[in-house]
Amino acid sequence: MAPKGSKGGAFKTVAENRKARFNYEILDTLEAGLVLTGTEVKSLREGKANIAESYASDEDGEMWLINSYLPEYLQGNRFNHEPRRRRKLLLGRREINRLRSAVNREGMTLIPLKLYFNERGLAKLQLALGKGKKAHDKRETVKKRDWNREKSRLLKQLG
Repeated sequence: MAPKGSKGGAFKTVAENRKARFNYEILDTLEAGLVLTGTEVKSLREGKANIAESYASDEDGEMWLINSYLPEYLQGNRFNHEPRRRRKLLLGRREINRLRSAVNREGMTLIPLKLYFNERGLAKLQLALGKGKKAHDKRETVKKRDWNREKSRLLKQLG
């Protein structure tokens, strides 16, 4: 069942980690499913979630999303969920092994970039394998962004 109000092939973005691309150098991205309860899905459909401070971790051969915030569903009586509980990520065994080796050996981090509903109405998480940027790398990113903005302004004025 497609999300309400969506056109064919459109994704409904619920939460986005906008600072991730500034704080980390993104090397690889992948899509993972989430194990959610009913009230969590209803809360997500309302569009109130936060993944800005969350990360993914490997524990006992499984991947977990830690510190993500999904507020309680208002109409979800005693069966409601905890807002900051750990949520299991659905990945293949090979993907888990590849990510585990990259995190352990190369010192990388698993960062959630976007939480969304796909065209089939399933909640998905876009995960990124990234390396933390140093302060001088962040300054370089700001310089490039400002220069591109200034360049587009100049081209707009001249042409």
